Amino acid sequence: MKITNEMQEFFLSKIKEVLPKNTSLIDTVAEVLDISYDAAHRRTSLKSKLSLEESIKLSRHFNMSIDQLYEIGLQNVVAVEKTQVITSQEDLETYFKASHENLRQILAMKDSEIIYSAKDLPIFYTSSDNLLSRFKMYVWLQLLSEENNGIAFENFAPSVSLVSAASRLGELYANLKVTEIWDITTINSTLKQIHFYYKSTLLTNDIAIKLCNDLKKLVEMVEEKVANDLQYQLYYNELLLMNNTVLVKTPIIKTLFVPYTILSYYKTSDTQTLTQVDQHLQRQMRNSKLLSSAGKKEQRIFFNKMYKKIDALTYLIDAENVLDFE
Repeated sequence: MKITNEMQEFFLSKIKEVLPKNTSLIDTVAEVLDISYDAAHRRTSLKSKLSLEESIKLSRHFNMSIDQLYEIGLQNVVAVEKTQVITSQEDLETYFKASHENLRQILAMKDSEIIYSAKDLPIFYTSSDNLLSRFKMYVWLQLLSEENNGIAFENFAPSVSLVSAASRLGELYANLKVTEIWDITTINSTLKQIHFYYKSTLLTNDIAIKLCNDLKKLVEMVEEKVANDLQYQLYYNELLLMNNTVLVKTPIIKTLFVPYTILSYYKTSDTQTLTQVDQHLQRQMRNSKLLSSAGKKEQRIFFNKMYKKIDALTYLIDAENVLDFE
């Protein structure tokens, strides 16, 4: 697609918005692109066109999506950045590190917040150094990689650096202003994974029970956040199917993360798309129950439904163990 003057002017104006006060746009472009002052001046004055490579270099330097360049042009085309395919522990570690860096830069801005539409448990809750987090890593690698396919969970050994990278991502999320939208099915995939690998004899009875207990502790932690964390809001939506959409909002920019495989995601800062997604999420919240401001009774009804699901799986595993006639 040809870059017009109007598109280039708009893109450069977005860069100028995020520059510190009294910082020269020309000097900045010259430094980032490693070109002369005169060459940078020709680009900022629209006498010369930015190449695609230069546009990408600028967008990466300022943590902006290249789609900022195309906001004036094709309104039905959105440029996205995507994460690499995960096929190994090393790839998964890189994923955690990149996710941490992406969020750290954006959320360092004042008054930033995250809206998370959670089809499954938010990945941040299972990014730490405990049994449930290691199990989730095991499941992801079983599904995405041939490296450890078919090994029992007790023989799975994530590297120290992988666990550390996951933990840093989880810790980053713990101190943010967060809004989450759940249904009681949000824990279903984790319950199914525990049951599947138990039935496949890749999880022992004892470990399966411990994973159920860890899952219950996680839900208890969320229940406590609802009651005590003023930065945290949890909505219960019974009407719409969640899809693990993550919208990061700051006073200056918004960024959307949308999954396209189990873990990999597309990232975009396209203004029109973000406005539409934000409006969609706001509608979801209007059609949801805000548990953070609901009474204790409403909160208990919601969380008890999930505790009963976990208890049911625990009972099933225990019963099968008791009925083992061999």
